[in-house]
Amino acid sequence: MTARGPEIALIVNQRAGGLGTSSRVNELIATLQRYGLRPEPILVEKGSDLGDAARGALGRGAKTLVAAGGDGTISAVASTLLDSEATLGVLPMGTLNHFAKDLQIPLDIEGAAHVLAKGAVARIDVGEVNGRTFINNSSLGVYPRMVAWREEYRRKGWTKWTALLWAAVTALRRKPFLKLRLTAAGTDVAGLTPMIFIGNNEYEIEGFEAGTRRRIDAGRLFIYAVNASTPSELIHLSLLALLGRLRQARDFDSLCVVEAWIETRRRWARVSLDGEVARLETPLHYRTRPAALRVIVPGKEVAFEL
Repeated sequence: MTARGPEIALIVNQRAGGLGTSSRVNELIATLQRYGLRPEPILVEKGSDLGDAARGALGRGAKTLVAAGGDGTISAVASTLLDSEATLGVLPMGTLNHFAKDLQIPLDIEGAAHVLAKGAVARIDVGEVNGRTFINNSSLGVYPRMVAWREEYRRKGWTKWTALLWAAVTALRRKPFLKLRLTAAGTDVAGLTPMIFIGNNEYEIEGFEAGTRRRIDAGRLFIYAVNASTPSELIHLSLLALLGRLRQARDFDSLCVVEAWIETRRRWARVSLDGEVARLETPLHYRTRPAALRVIVPGKEVAFEL
């Protein structure tokens, strides 16, 4: 497939990748034009809703929405395209760009533009919790708390990495252990964990490939519950994760499912969805939505498992 013509919309999150300047946006558009792409640029400023911008573009007849930003931006745009014939394009402009990496989309703009112009369309899965979708993963426990504290410190003017460090310290100080009940695949388990992680398909846990996925079209959710009962054990596991030395049987429990219910003692839970934090009513109902999203990926000349 080659995405061409006025039916393409470019959704630009101006908070990501230095895209707040008009010169940077113009450079991005010029790159796409060199590959024969003529998108309608839609600039989304801080405080505006990416989903509203995407839905507006669809209402004007766009058939392909290209999301320029990080994983949160891509997830917000993708959520408007589910179970439709409209297609998602990806221009990775975030810090980590997990989604683009797992799809083998180049992280440089020239390479990503080439994929948009010459790539193929694949159908991939998304995850869903209480009607909210995620393309990478969701989590409960210490990570959503850390993200909330990080944003609080950023609002005070702290730098990104200083805010992240102190957010981690703050989250660990506040006894980040979650008592929950998990019901899935005929299993009903109650326990205490600092974090439970729900992946849209299976994540590599050990070695240098930790944190990546080989496929995003297997129609499964993978649930990982961390085995730690004290803050010191949690810090130890975090260091092992950074070194790629986690061991599944010892450090966490995992379960492969198509849907699951998670209950906590509280009526509401703070939940991370592709790095963005939402407050959702419990119990949390997770499910996979197989082949719900059309996305442009590298063509047949690039090895890819979809």
